[in-house]
Amino acid sequence: MLIALHKPYGVLSQFTPEPGSRWRTLADFKLPPNTYALGRLDADSEGLLLLSDEPGLNSRLLDPAAEHPREYWAQVEQLPTAAALAQLARGVKIGGHATKPCVARRLEPAPEVPPRDPPIRVRKSVPDCWLSLELIEGKNRQVRRMTAAIGHPTLRLIRVRIGQFRLGALSSGQWRELSAGERAAVLA
Repeated sequence: MLIALHKPYGVLSQFTPEPGSRWRTLADFKLPPNTYALGRLDADSEGLLLLSDEPGLNSRLLDPAAEHPREYWAQVEQLPTAAALAQLARGVKIGGHATKPCVARRLEPAPEVPPRDPPIRVRKSVPDCWLSLELIEGKNRQVRRMTAAIGHPTLRLIRVRIGQFRLGALSSGQWRELSAGERAAVLA
């Protein structure tokens, strides 16, 4: 079984709560038993999270050697230059690690996304914009660390695609089991 969940802000990508944590967990979404998250999204990130009861899918989707693409939309402070986007695409140094090359582009026009609860920090004197980053690896807080490395902190982060499967119209907090065709799109 393969399930797509639109993980909301403020939810850990695990079923067991952390002691003293203010974050909710996947247990709040009444998912089928014996499923587990394939990969993670930080509590302050949103979007497509896959869950399965098939152990082999984890390495097939997440091993950087498999070069399985994942697309993120990042709302960042300021307006990155073409040179800054090229730097992201080539890879940046974060914590002693050089990220693999990726596809980085500005989303124009900005995507229409529902407001986040709680809303992001907005500064009237500082513009922001949305970027699309397609990665084939997933280090801890990688997108946030990459945009910070080029001087554009991430304000909001949404994973919108894994493989060729898009989050689409799945509402925040909703989940559904994928069809055979959708499963093929994930694994493509």
